[in-house]
Amino acid sequence: VKLHDVGLFSDGTAVREVGQHTFKLVRDHVDDIVLVDTDAICAAIKDVFQDTRSILEPAGALSIAGMKAYAQREKLKQRTLVAIACGANMNFDRLRFVAERTEVGEAREALFAVTIPEERGSFKRFCELVGDRSVTEFNYRIADSSVAHVFVGIGTASAGDNLTLARHFRRHGYATVDLSHDELAAEHVRYMVGGKSALAAGELIYRFEFPERPGALMKFLTSMAPSWNISMFHYRNQGADYSRVLVGLQVPPNERRAFSRFLAALGYRCWNETGNPAYRLFLS
Repeated sequence: VKLHDVGLFSDGTAVREVGQHTFKLVRDHVDDIVLVDTDAICAAIKDVFQDTRSILEPAGALSIAGMKAYAQREKLKQRTLVAIACGANMNFDRLRFVAERTEVGEAREALFAVTIPEERGSFKRFCELVGDRSVTEFNYRIADSSVAHVFVGIGTASAGDNLTLARHFRRHGYATVDLSHDELAAEHVRYMVGGKSALAAGELIYRFEFPERPGALMKFLTSMAPSWNISMFHYRNQGADYSRVLVGLQVPPNERRAFSRFLAALGYRCWNETGNPAYRLFLS
């Protein structure tokens, strides 16, 4: 069999046609073949790094990803399995992609599109519903006068947690689409939530550094005045001690002094980006 196209992520195994000698060896000695995807390979790279502090290239981690998939398929426990890990030809700029996709490959992150009412306080109520779970991402841009579509990532402990969370949100009246295994959402949409909005008139744009600890977001939301409206919110956990958050806020002009007091009392580092040319060109 000769393939028309091959993926380049695991470039050490990206061949259009298996060599004659390799094919003969596989035919004579290999009993089973396990298929894995890119996310599973990324998770295997992380497994090796956590155990040995060594970084394998994708092709080098392919056998470990297959071993994990085989053990899960056969429900193996308390068994000794051996995988040949070879190759460490990893480009540094590829590590960001590996780290991003590892969460999906390990079922450590669930992605959702959640529809909430476009009214003051609804964002806070939804965050209360999320509870003490680890929020890995939160993207929102005001676009409709009646409903808001929120892109949210939540840390999970095991496969299937995404289904449990989706049911949890729906039981509380939130229309929810599970995007955990949606390639478009994982690769592109999560970075494109935003754009210009006629409903965001007069918004202030602030860039914050939230401390990466439980309750930081709720402190921000509960400290806000009820008359202020969040018109944009972009958050992504990058594994640092703090998170970079971009927030759009509609604050009545006669409450700007109160807003300044709010920022001072909050204690989070922040920068006013309302005049930023990037915002003016793409978001205002």
